[in-house]
Amino acid sequence: MNDEQIFDLAQAAGLARDWTNANGQPMQVAPAALRAILEALGLPCTSDASCRESRQRLAAMNETNGTSGLPPLVTGTVGQAILLPGLHHAAGKRYRLELESGESIDGRFADADVQKGGVALPPIDRYGYHRLIVEDSQTTLAVAPLRCFGVADAVQLSGDQVANNVQGTQQIKNDPQLWALGVQLYSLRRAGDGGIGDFTSLASLVKSAAAQGAAALAISPVHAMFSADVTRFSPYGPSSRLFLNALHIDPASAFGEERFRAALDSLGQEAVDRYAAMDQADLIDWPAAASLRLSVLRRLYDRFGADDSQLNGFASFCQQQGSALQDHARFEALHAWRLAHGENGDWRSWPEALRDPRGIEVERFAHEHAVEVRFHAFLQWQAARGMVDAQQAARQAGMPVGLIADLAVGADNGGSQAWSRQAEIINGLSVGAPPDALNTRGQSWGLGAFSPHAMKAQGFGAYIEMLRATFAYAGGARIDHVLGLSRLWLVPHGASSEDGAYLTYPIQDLLRLIALESWRHRAIVIGEDLGTVPAGFDQTLAQAGLLGIRVLLFQQQHGRFLVPAHWSRDAVATTTTHDLPTIAGWWQGRDIDWRTRLDLLELGQSEHDARGNRDRERAALWQALIDAGQASGPMPPADAASAPLDAVIGFMAETPAPLAVLPVEDALGLTEAPNLPGTIDTHPNWRRRLPQPAASLLEQPAVAKRLAILNRTRAHRGAS
Repeated sequence: MNDEQIFDLAQAAGLARDWTNANGQPMQVAPAALRAILEALGLPCTSDASCRESRQRLAAMNETNGTSGLPPLVTGTVGQAILLPGLHHAAGKRYRLELESGESIDGRFADADVQKGGVALPPIDRYGYHRLIVEDSQTTLAVAPLRCFGVADAVQLSGDQVANNVQGTQQIKNDPQLWALGVQLYSLRRAGDGGIGDFTSLASLVKSAAAQGAAALAISPVHAMFSADVTRFSPYGPSSRLFLNALHIDPASAFGEERFRAALDSLGQEAVDRYAAMDQADLIDWPAAASLRLSVLRRLYDRFGADDSQLNGFASFCQQQGSALQDHARFEALHAWRLAHGENGDWRSWPEALRDPRGIEVERFAHEHAVEVRFHAFLQWQAARGMVDAQQAARQAGMPVGLIADLAVGADNGGSQAWSRQAEIINGLSVGAPPDALNTRGQSWGLGAFSPHAMKAQGFGAYIEMLRATFAYAGGARIDHVLGLSRLWLVPHGASSEDGAYLTYPIQDLLRLIALESWRHRAIVIGEDLGTVPAGFDQTLAQAGLLGIRVLLFQQQHGRFLVPAHWSRDAVATTTTHDLPTIAGWWQGRDIDWRTRLDLLELGQSEHDARGNRDRERAALWQALIDAGQASGPMPPADAASAPLDAVIGFMAETPAPLAVLPVEDALGLTEAPNLPGTIDTHPNWRRRLPQPAASLLEQPAVAKRLAILNRTRAHRGAS
């Protein structure tokens, strides 16, 4: 076996040997790294024989059954012919198309297109999941609108008009210039919340934001975590992206204040005192607060009897969620049982019989621990009710979009989703990122990724259910690391992030499924397209109607900040993100303080260099604010109190973005960021709480003034 065999197999598997880094330099993946990644993909290449066998296995995985049938799912676009690859034998044969509406269309295939490698189905004028039958074979046709549901669709179209715009092709003139707030849900505060932001506080904030003129509220991920391991709390490292984080449940909202108080009192005075004390903390003590909240919820569940008036609602929820909820609840119970008995909680180390979600041993465990399994289903029901209430509050308050959910790039390899969807998720590789300007050592996040080959073979079933779970309770979704639609940097477990490689994904199939589900749910879609972006990727997103993200601090060219008019019309605009410093913190250099203290400066850069660069950037931003008419006079000093927040907000609001997003931290003028990439315990990531209660957070004069700037500027742009 030689390196060329490894390179050939890698290319056939969609692994890129050559790539370009963030500085535009050509890079090449070492043969040993490719071999390790191929091994994790189930394509070993350690000998001539294994390389040949892997090539045969790969060919079989990618085979579309061209001589005997159809792939499980084929994507297409409204109004465009749909190619059925490899189906040469169907030329001249009859087919039946059963539309989602119940109508049927009979037809006959024309001659095969040898150049394109198959036969083509004539254009279909309605989007949806249709059924194509050819002789004894059938497939699902996922026919998508030309673009995603957009901001203008959410605002300017009535329900009937939206329903009639079935192709998603009507272009709306003068896109509305709206604005939204962004918030880390866990950071919200209210009296009696026990130290963790919850869905009740979220409902309060959306009402307040709507009253101030906001069209949407973007929230941090609320994916399901590990209830038995409350030390894991990063919202971007979930157990499952199919369900919700039970720690955001407000126990009092479940069955009323009286029953909540009785449940809390039953835990003893010490628990009552701890619950009250955690209300006042500036940082979340996740293990303590989470354990106490779950204990209260368990007491409430114990009192949830057969005579409870809400029992039918719970039963209906379980029936609607089906086997997916059953799998998650069983995993949570199994995970807790293993940890409680001193065993490893990572399902990949469990006895083989417990690694099979459909196995006899898992079924036996679920029967013997039925009460525990039901408890975790109960938690999901309560979490779903909280999200529904918050989105309803947003819509009733007049928000045209409402909540914008956040879809994390992956789920923990040892979690619920990876356990229950083993056929589609790669085991042995972690999603990450190569070194770039923001993360000079690269990243490996410990998150599982879908296998592009398995997704196709399984008809994209796990991917579609994840999209539906994301859109279920919101008016929009932010897709974290949307670059993953095209390629993902995958790193073998235990290896350095620099020893990863890009794996190619079927971007057109994925974009069509996103567009289709966005229209079915009437939800806008935003993609976090920051980092090492492939050439032309932003145009691809724009054509699909998927909004990118433009961040003020990155909108620089040749030492100057881009004027607002030159920002993209196909992306939301924002002052910062959860991975970047706040504007006040950036102006002060608080991020440099942290990176210096933790040895996270760019390689070869000194603190003096970093502060010198910041001085130049600060001067460039001030000049841009002056040029845009947002500021005047001498530049304020480099301290947080002097940061030109109002001017920056006005500058961002002047961009042509259809949606300007202001993080709550910048609305409040806070200096500390929610997260510092490259750290775990050395910086209080995902622990900071906001200083005021959610219900009154936006009523402070300085905050109200900044939101008024957004209202005034966006309204002026929309009218022009």
